[in-house]
Amino acid sequence: MGFFDKLKSGLKKTKDALLKPIDLLFSSADRVDDDFYEELSDLLIMADVGVETSEYITDTLRERLKEKKIKEPAAAREEFQAILQELVGDGEGLTLNEEGLSVLLVIGVNGVGKTTSIGKIAHHLKEQGKKVMLCAADTFRAAAIEQLEVWAQRSDVPLIRQKEGADPAAVVFDASGAARKQGIDVLIVDTAGRLHNKKNLIDELAKINRVIDRELPNATRETLLVLDASTGQNALVQAKEFRRAAEITGLVLTKLDGTAKGGIVLAIKRELGIPVKFIGVGEGIDDLQPFNGEEFVNAFFEGANA
Repeated sequence: MGFFDKLKSGLKKTKDALLKPIDLLFSSADRVDDDFYEELSDLLIMADVGVETSEYITDTLRERLKEKKIKEPAAAREEFQAILQELVGDGEGLTLNEEGLSVLLVIGVNGVGKTTSIGKIAHHLKEQGKKVMLCAADTFRAAAIEQLEVWAQRSDVPLIRQKEGADPAAVVFDASGAARKQGIDVLIVDTAGRLHNKKNLIDELAKINRVIDRELPNATRETLLVLDASTGQNALVQAKEFRRAAEITGLVLTKLDGTAKGGIVLAIKRELGIPVKFIGVGEGIDDLQPFNGEEFVNAFFEGANA
C-alpha cells in the first residue's frame, strides 16, 4: 500500500466526521444562504477545525461565491475544496544543509510520540541516502533514552547518550563532536518536552543552542515540535505554549490515523503559520512521511461523492 492509500485510510475517521456531513450539506441544501453558512461553520468546528479557522473558511467561501455569482450548493463545493487546499499549502520540507551538517532539535511533551517520530524521521532520511545520528538529550526520563536506543537500532543509525539525569547540553556537546568526526549529514536531538516550567525549557534549549553555535557553527538548524493530532484543539494550545518558549520551525503531527480530529491541521496552519513537515498515519516505520498539502486535501475528497 502506497503512502497516499495509507493517508486515505488513516484519515477515514476525520473524513467521516468532517467531509461526509459537509458533503451532505453541499448536495442536499436548496440554496446557499445564511443558514447554509452557519451549518457549515458548525460542522467545521465539530471536526476540530476551531472557531477562528471555521469563520475564516466560511467568510472566504461567502466572498468567492458572491464574486463568482455562484448560488448552487453543488457548485460551491469546488470552491470550498480550493479554499482548504490554499489553507494547508503545498507543504515544506526540512531545511537541510546539502554541503554539510544539519541539526534537528525535536521537542514535545510525553505521550505525543516524540521518540517514535525521531526514529521514523531517522529512517526516512537514511532512505534518502543521508548519514544520520541520534542524540539522547531528553535525559530526565530514563524511558526516553531506552526508547531512542531501540529506534536507533531499528533504523540502524548511531546514538550518542549518557546516563539518566545528565546535562542535556553535555550530551549535545558529545554528539556534536561525534557527528563532525563521523561525517554525519543530519544530527537529530531528542530534547526537552516539559511545559510545566517554561523558564527551564527556555534555559535548556538556549544552552543546547549555544553548544551547537560553538561546536557546529555552519550547521543548519530546525526545531520541530511533535503534536498528537488526536488531542485536537489541545494540540493547538500546546503549540502556542511551546512557541512562546522556543522558535518552532516545523511541526510533526502524529496519530492522524486514530482520530476524527484531523481538521486540526487546518487550524494549526491558519492560526500559527508554522508549516507541518511530517504527518503520521500508522505505527509502521514508513508511516511518518513528509507532509504534502495537495495529497492531504485530496485524501479527504477522493470518493467523497460516492
